[in-house]
Amino acid sequence: MAYLKPSPSLPIVDQPIKKQYSLFPRLSHSTTFLILLPLFLLAFIYLFLYPKEFYLQSLVTSCDHSAYTVVNFTNPVVRKPDFRLLIGVLTRADLYERRHLLRMVYSLQMGGLTAHVDVRYVFCRLHKDDQRVLVPLEILQYDDIIIMDCEENLNNGKTYSFYSSIARMFNGTNGDEKPYDYVMKADDDIFIRLPKLIESLNPMPRNDMYYGFVIPCDSMDPFHDYMSGMGYILSWDLVEWIATSDVPINHKVGAEDMMTGKWLTEGNKAKNRFNTKPAMYDFPIPVPIDTCSHEFIPDTIAVHRLKDNPKWARTLKYFNFTDALKPSKFYRID
Repeated sequence: MAYLKPSPSLPIVDQPIKKQYSLFPRLSHSTTFLILLPLFLLAFIYLFLYPKEFYLQSLVTSCDHSAYTVVNFTNPVVRKPDFRLLIGVLTRADLYERRHLLRMVYSLQMGGLTAHVDVRYVFCRLHKDDQRVLVPLEILQYDDIIIMDCEENLNNGKTYSFYSSIARMFNGTNGDEKPYDYVMKADDDIFIRLPKLIESLNPMPRNDMYYGFVIPCDSMDPFHDYMSGMGYILSWDLVEWIATSDVPINHKVGAEDMMTGKWLTEGNKAKNRFNTKPAMYDFPIPVPIDTCSHEFIPDTIAVHRLKDNPKWARTLKYFNFTDALKPSKFYRID
């Protein structure tokens, strides 16, 4: 076998050893800190400032580990309302402008309420051709009208029709739970400050409760007589009782607020009664004819007898109802 000898003309040179380089450069401690700092800040913001976004709802694991629960991280947790209130505004079909005003007044108060409040406009059967077109337009747009099976009236059983109809219409609409804790019968000439009303109702009992402005005007005793028809509230159990008892059905005709008080007294009901004076009252007039009327006060729950737009405007102005209006080039209001 032949061997090749190295050529004397070609010196043997040591080959340099190649260093191994990582695809990812080694980071200094300061660089690592700068990279991780935003991630820690982001985690802090979400975990401590927005904890509800990461609230695990119904995280349940079965014993055999065969089922998995999907956890929703996107839908915010909905706070259960303190109570549920239905306000039935008893009005007439032709009063389109008044309903328009009331819808604005109440819709502007709905944000941030701790209770669930529904406002419905209640009247008897339609009896004119224009009503049969214009009222359905309202229903299509707002879906907040209740038409009862009765002839339009004031003191001939309309309030009885309201409470008994409500009990039948809403029965079972909230599953096994009662649909509302309270039902309020209200006139269409009363301004109700919803946050103040809710604040007042929060500590009240949810059963056998009768709440409103005591009549006569100079009385402060809620057991003296009855609550003014401007706006009074019954707990749901009393609404159901009105719909099924023989006491109300035999005493439907007469001043509606007086009749309601009579039903409850004869039926030995409404052992929890609460007077709202002086927070509910009639619109202030220069020379009050009784103590039902007095000047506006900051803790007002409701103002009654707003029979025209100037009275509504004066009332809403006192309570700074339009303060949220922002300046704009599209309008000028001096």
